[in-house]
Amino acid sequence: MKIEAAVLRRRGAPLPYADSRPLVVETLELDPPGKGEVLVRIAAAGLCHSDLSVINGDRPRPLPMALGHEAAGTVAALGDDVDDLAVGDHVVMVFMPSCGHCLPCAEGRPALCGPGEAANGDGRLLSGATRLHDADGAVHHHLGCSAFATHAVVSRRSLVKVDPALPLAEAALFGCAVLTGVGAVVNTAEVRAGQTVAVVGLGGVGLAAVLGALAAGAAQVIAVDLMDDKLALARDLGATATVRAGEEAVAQVRALTGGGCDVVLEMAGSVRALDSAVAMTRRGGTTVTAGLPPPDAALPVNVVALVAEERTLKGSYIGTCVPSRDIPRYVALYRAGRLPVDRLVSGYLSLDDINRGFDDLHAGRAVRQIVRFDA
Repeated sequence: MKIEAAVLRRRGAPLPYADSRPLVVETLELDPPGKGEVLVRIAAAGLCHSDLSVINGDRPRPLPMALGHEAAGTVAALGDDVDDLAVGDHVVMVFMPSCGHCLPCAEGRPALCGPGEAANGDGRLLSGATRLHDADGAVHHHLGCSAFATHAVVSRRSLVKVDPALPLAEAALFGCAVLTGVGAVVNTAEVRAGQTVAVVGLGGVGLAAVLGALAAGAAQVIAVDLMDDKLALARDLGATATVRAGEEAVAQVRALTGGGCDVVLEMAGSVRALDSAVAMTRRGGTTVTAGLPPPDAALPVNVVALVAEERTLKGSYIGTCVPSRDIPRYVALYRAGRLPVDRLVSGYLSLDDINRGFDDLHAGRAVRQIVRFDA
């Protein structure tokens, strides 16, 4: 079938993207779903820094590639051996498919699936196949999703079924921003009621982490960012204090908490931000990073402090999630009013406006913008 999709053919285009137009909306040929795959009609897809890092070249991927990885839609067709979904079901995409058989999957850590990681790196589906084509040949899949498109074929293991009462434009957020941000709080950091928490970097993932810390019962939730409007939004969402990032930020957080937080989460994707996050963490505390700086970034660590102060520094990928377990739980919290992630939405776009949307994301003018296909 023919679909419309936003395709990246060159990385590192100059800003503003509204002029250089690195993403081109093209007509592609989409093959039917193969064994263990599903055709999804996309309803909504969020713009994320992980997409931006492919566009600007920070995270090189094979090109050409149809971008987009945070999305929700409805099942349009089923491949062979998919018997637990039906046409019309509402689904959320997850950008790390899990094979279910490798050692991390067997240990209950599907976010670290080896075959899933390899497929994502190659720009293919979990099966190894490529279902997107143009006149010149294959077009690569972005993180097994390629969701900036009217339709997508994905692995069944890239999907989680959700309640159809949940609006799909809101459901899309749960596939990345919520799964990563809230998961980093409850799964990776294991924040407990009464603890003190700081979140450095208030994009969609960071603000979701603020909401997650509040839902987990943290006594203090301190939000740190450079942008005044994001600090204001964090306060509106319930952060107990906000601190403007900069030279005085570490001292201010330590003063607010009497020596540092129990848990500090770095969501900015910056080594400088991570260094600050470590310094904001108390002796015996835990620093968690879910930001993704360029692949060659490195952090110098004071090993004596790591040992003598019993510090913990942990990475968190997709919120250390089990998607089939966590997404329904987070949706239930949202519907109970305890996780108001709909307030992270900055606005809605058409697919044709996607380059302008990434200008706004790069400039920090937006938290989560949603491309809607069902409007």
